[in-house]
Amino acid sequence: MSSHFTKLMLVVAVLSLGPWDAPSQAAPNSNIRVKDLAGRQVTIPSVPKRIVCLGPGALRLIVYLGAADLVVGVENMEKRFSSSRPYWIAHPELHKLPTVSPGGAGAINKLPDLEAILRVHPDVIFISYMDKTNADILQKKLEIPVIVLTYGAVGSFDEKVYESMHVIGKILGKSHRAKSIQNYIEESRRDLLRRVRGIPRAKKPRVYVGGIGFKGSHGMDSTETNYSPFVWTGSKNVAQGKTADGHLMVGKEQLLAWDPQVIFLDALGMELFKQDYGKNRSFYSGLKAFETKRVYILYPFNWYSTNIGTVICDAYAVGKILYPMEFSDVDVKEKANEVYEFLLGRSVYEQMSQMYGTLGSPLTSIR
Repeated sequence: MSSHFTKLMLVVAVLSLGPWDAPSQAAPNSNIRVKDLAGRQVTIPSVPKRIVCLGPGALRLIVYLGAADLVVGVENMEKRFSSSRPYWIAHPELHKLPTVSPGGAGAINKLPDLEAILRVHPDVIFISYMDKTNADILQKKLEIPVIVLTYGAVGSFDEKVYESMHVIGKILGKSHRAKSIQNYIEESRRDLLRRVRGIPRAKKPRVYVGGIGFKGSHGMDSTETNYSPFVWTGSKNVAQGKTADGHLMVGKEQLLAWDPQVIFLDALGMELFKQDYGKNRSFYSGLKAFETKRVYILYPFNWYSTNIGTVICDAYAVGKILYPMEFSDVDVKEKANEVYEFLLGRSVYEQMSQMYGTLGSPLTSIR
């Protein structure tokens, strides 16, 4: 890893240590007033000691901000599908908390189980992707402050998430931590792009990513036109600009026409890919990337909104594979350990590698 980037990351990490457990600057009984991501002005009577997180990504942001110990209830969906989300792996104690809502895609922008929430006595409810009207109804019914959050566009990294983090930070006395996280992510993006800035586009290989999760698991035909690890490494995504909303289902004829030189597979789609490979071996053998054995595994991050830490890890793996000279100083495992430890308070790379294999490893055998 370059000494310049290492020093910057050390500074960011040191600055972020205190706010994990720092008390709020607000007086114990003073009101905290914020504007949430639905545009609502909400007043919280005092610094919350008990919180509930509902909807895609809400709990993840609380963990990033070092406030997992304040959570008193979680969604059933979080408990049922926990293995692929690093924030949950890092905090297995969350399994012991009461279930307060079913969660999942079907529960987005719908009123949760009111009785279950009241049983855990939260001081504030953080909920993602709820519109203003429903948030007002929920707050009135429960007589508990409701704070709407968002990650912005679904499926890729969106800077709207910073606004959500800063709102949470103000409420929980974690503003310094929220700023440190933003700085860390932005410096990672800048470092990635600095490394590839001098590479002419004509010399960059054509790339594709399959297996992208979107309202469930998919195989090689599921891709993302604005795939963040490609965007952050300035890579030549063959699907870029093919649809306005980002996610795209690709037919076999189209993939053959694009014939990418390098293919990445989101590990979440591995089993479906294997099934399809068994039925369509001739199709895959006709792709240049399979012929030259340039197919690589990345970790899933599109799961209950964007797992930002994994986006960064995947981006460094992509850079190392596509541009080995420019990333010669990067050890992907070390980088992943650093990223997860900074965001989650502990590294979960070993657990991730046990589930999905070594990050960036070639797809050498298919059974």
